[in-house]
Amino acid sequence: MPVNVAFEGRSYPPSGPYAVSAAQIGAFADAVGSDDPVHHDAEVAQGAGYADVIAPPTFAVSITQQCDRAYILDPEAGIDYSRVVHGEQRFVHHRPITAGDEILGELTVDSVRMAGGHAMITTRTELTAGGEPVCTSTSTIVVRGVE
Repeated sequence: MPVNVAFEGRSYPPSGPYAVSAAQIGAFADAVGSDDPVHHDAEVAQGAGYADVIAPPTFAVSITQQCDRAYILDPEAGIDYSRVVHGEQRFVHHRPITAGDEILGELTVDSVRMAGGHAMITTRTELTAGGEPVCTSTSTIVVRGVE
């Protein structure tokens, strides 16, 4: 089944909540090589004006990819995940993701464009905590066409 271009403009119900812990933030910071103490030490983060440790900016991808699952696994979407290549990821942070946040994510399929037999899909995920915007994540994937 080819990628369903009719999914352009479709939004999925919010998913989550995704609980964010200091341990998750610390492990992610270690994985990306960030030794900034605001990612590891609550006292340092609080001294900088935050409620607790804050996540590195790219931490948002660990939540947005969970939100993407609703679309990727939708059988009517026609996405063969074995043929997916990640093309691009952008973030607009409205405030840092902080330990203790309960994040909700709402996914919208912004565009589905066919090019050279491949599908170029751009999704946008709005992350919120307590009803307030946290991050807007935009992702582009390529679903390679059949050889």
